[in-house]
Amino acid sequence: MSRVKLNAAKSALEKIPKTGPIGLGSGSTVAIFAKELGQRISKGENDISVVPSSYQAYQLAVEYDIPLTNLDLNPELIITVDGADEVDKNLNLTKGGGGALFQEKVVASASKKLIIIVDESKLVDKLASKFLIPVEVLPFSLGVVRKKIESMGIEPILRQAEKKMGPVVTDNGNFIIDLKFPKPIDDPATVATDLKMIPGVVETGLFIGMADEVHVGQEDKAYIITK
Repeated sequence: MSRVKLNAAKSALEKIPKTGPIGLGSGSTVAIFAKELGQRISKGENDISVVPSSYQAYQLAVEYDIPLTNLDLNPELIITVDGADEVDKNLNLTKGGGGALFQEKVVASASKKLIIIVDESKLVDKLASKFLIPVEVLPFSLGVVRKKIESMGIEPILRQAEKKMGPVVTDNGNFIIDLKFPKPIDDPATVATDLKMIPGVVETGLFIGMADEVHVGQEDKAYIITK
């Protein structure tokens, strides 16, 4: 287990409420967080339930005996803990490397607070510095979405599955297009809006103004960045 990721996960655990519904994100650091959370629940230290943001998160909750709930029963969540692919200096995020960006954004939007857990390699000055920006699209709209994205000067790359022929299919039955920008993004809020306005784009991996705290793991500790 990565000590860096464990320290980030433990830092976020200190912000978890004693009781109530929370959101559970996706990713390798969140998997460590889920294991630690399950141990707390088994000891009676917390009495909470989680809304999973993906099949992975659902499976983590089942594996670690974390009670489940959903957004119909709990449309407002106290907190969500999730990972990120990039975090800029304004706490805007690139997410969706694992393909769960749409449900992750829904769960995050239902939360009073969004806590992100990462290591220092995820910190960037501007988004699209290290990672491609994913968008989830309806399969029916693939051709037209590609063309409109190309007209914006962005290269669209259909994400291909591993150990399966063809494109990645999301939990919602959609495709993922990864966007290669010619340079890091100066104005991610405008870019996010422009992409979202393309008919056929379900959601983007640009999470603008949503994160409240970013817990950054190091070898011996973690530190917190706030707005």
